[in-house]
Amino acid sequence: MPATEKTSAPERDFRIVRVAAPLRQSVVEGIRNAIASGHFAAGERLTEKELCEMIGVSRTLVREALRQLESEGLIDVVPNRGPVVARVSVAQAEQIYQVRRELEGLAAELFAQHATEEQQKDLKKALKELKASINSSDPTVRVAAKNEFYASLVRGSGNESLGQVLGLLNTRVTLLRATSLQHKGRSQKSLVELSTLVDALVARDAKTARETARMHVSNAAEVALNVLREQPEKH
Repeated sequence: MPATEKTSAPERDFRIVRVAAPLRQSVVEGIRNAIASGHFAAGERLTEKELCEMIGVSRTLVREALRQLESEGLIDVVPNRGPVVARVSVAQAEQIYQVRRELEGLAAELFAQHATEEQQKDLKKALKELKASINSSDPTVRVAAKNEFYASLVRGSGNESLGQVLGLLNTRVTLLRATSLQHKGRSQKSLVELSTLVDALVARDAKTARETARMHVSNAAEVALNVLREQPEKH
């Protein structure tokens, strides 16, 4: 089986910065971002040696991170191969997007109703940074900016339980975002949709915000599902 071609993002982009956050969690995020950005493709084998060199940590930390990502469903451990990036089938993707559409629609509606002026400012700032990230040659920058946008949306919704449920769903969404990155032109269309969403949120138009958020997810689903259908089936 030929080696999977990597994206142009340099490996050093995934090296973690040792900050106050637990080191193990930083390693988990580093591997997750590498997958979300398409550096590792679905079905690709993950070797401890490569991950240690890429992130700049010990094998022990990498093993712990891989176990956590396996428990989340982002990584599968295959006999005689070891850890590989999990695959999402077309049927699974349809189910994920169905749930995500309703949850993000609800988050948008609640944000429009309850967000403070400061939270509105944070969301507008996140959108601005997301727009700026589109010009970056490093896909991890775009992934981080998009994650922050959605985090700001959830914080402004004021519903902690909603944030927890979306957090659990985010693992599978990570795999699908990597898929949607393969479609040229989707990033620009996504920005237009999110700009329209922010306008409705700031105007506190809850009904329009909810429908706009649902439409955004539907459009993302259409792109990702088409990419998945075009991929050869793996056994």
